[in-house]
Amino acid sequence: MDAAGATLGGNVSRRAVAPRVSQRAFFGVMALVFAVCAALTIVWCASMQAMGEMPMPGGWTLSMTWAPMCGQKWPRAALSFVGMWVVMMAAMMLPSLAPMLWRYHEAVGRSGVSRAASLTALVSVAYLFVWSVAGVAVFAFGGALIALALHLPVLARAVPVAAGLAVLAAGALQFSPSKARFLACCRTADAHGPTQATTVHAALLHGLRLGVHCGCCCAGLTTVLLIHGAMDLRAMALLTAAITAERLAPAGGRVAQANGVAVVAMGLSMLARAFGQS
Repeated sequence: MDAAGATLGGNVSRRAVAPRVSQRAFFGVMALVFAVCAALTIVWCASMQAMGEMPMPGGWTLSMTWAPMCGQKWPRAALSFVGMWVVMMAAMMLPSLAPMLWRYHEAVGRSGVSRAASLTALVSVAYLFVWSVAGVAVFAFGGALIALALHLPVLARAVPVAAGLAVLAAGALQFSPSKARFLACCRTADAHGPTQATTVHAALLHGLRLGVHCGCCCAGLTTVLLIHGAMDLRAMALLTAAITAERLAPAGGRVAQANGVAVVAMGLSMLARAFGQS
């Protein structure tokens, strides 16, 4: 009886430990992906910074991120930008996305589906696809704006003021009902639909939904990063911490508002410098 009890206890113990081993493996993979994406982002930023910046009318400088390198065509420049954009956003979003992916993985596993890992991977792919589309839009808008600024000095001189106003608007967006709504969707994403998203089609839709909600929630802060400098590693680190705190901290709404105060202050400072130089 004692031996049988010990065997039963051992089996129960192994079943209890198995989920923790699976969780460690999952977050180990996430950590590895994060490390690779962060390393590639650092290399990209270093290469862009080594190319220098172009002085522009109005007292600002143009990053080579938005311009094709010598002999490079615009389609190739766009492909290069979008590729690095996806890697950069993966590194920035993964700290807050990984817990949601794990809860999805757990929910699908509890529903009796044996391919929880592959469905979780599909959710991740669909999520990154949304950011890829956003990267195409960002490059198209930024490239068009820079092309106009290069040919219209009057527009170039207005860029510092426009940038300050855009950052100010991004800060105000942190206090808006839409920000609160999308943040709530991101914070409770694991509670809406994972147990039903047990097919390939449903998993892809779930990932697309996560990506859209995340993109809309981060629109203001991402705008600040693009204006401040997409190659600034310190800005990336601060933005990653801000987004992660909004998603995972107990009082995420208050964190979002605190981020908004900081961004509004940044916008006012940029406007003061812009008007001081004019």
